[in-house]
Amino acid sequence: MSFAYSRTIHFADTDAAGVVYFARYLSICHEAYEEALAAAGIDIKNFFSATGVMIPVSRSETKYLRPLVVGDKILVNARPEFITENTYAVRYEIVKLGKVEKLIAEARTEHVCIDAKTRERQPLPHHLAAWVNQTTTQV
Repeated sequence: MSFAYSRTIHFADTDAAGVVYFARYLSICHEAYEEALAAAGIDIKNFFSATGVMIPVSRSETKYLRPLVVGDKILVNARPEFITENTYAVRYEIVKLGKVEKLIAEARTEHVCIDAKTRERQPLPHHLAAWVNQTTTQV
């Protein structure tokens, strides 16, 4: 099951050519990721301090299919996927809304759970693992 995040494209998202700057696609995906965690009941404000772990992005890729401009309404579908006990990925589909919905971009980020002090890999905290596994098994 994926999480849907709606958003409007703003001036700050665009470059001098008037289209969304390529790096902003990942920022928008990360917004969807944070909203998905919050919707799952994960307290993102205190998440890292409460668990003693960090979960950096270890890999990202984006496929750009069509441009976006200021005022475009989009929907970002975010779906986590289990990889190992300490890693997971999130797949994103960015869709432009309108009379005809169009797939604009596809992205994927991989995340690794590490101890905040030692930087050694750690198993995902139970509430995060439950989110990843629940979503993965509902696909």
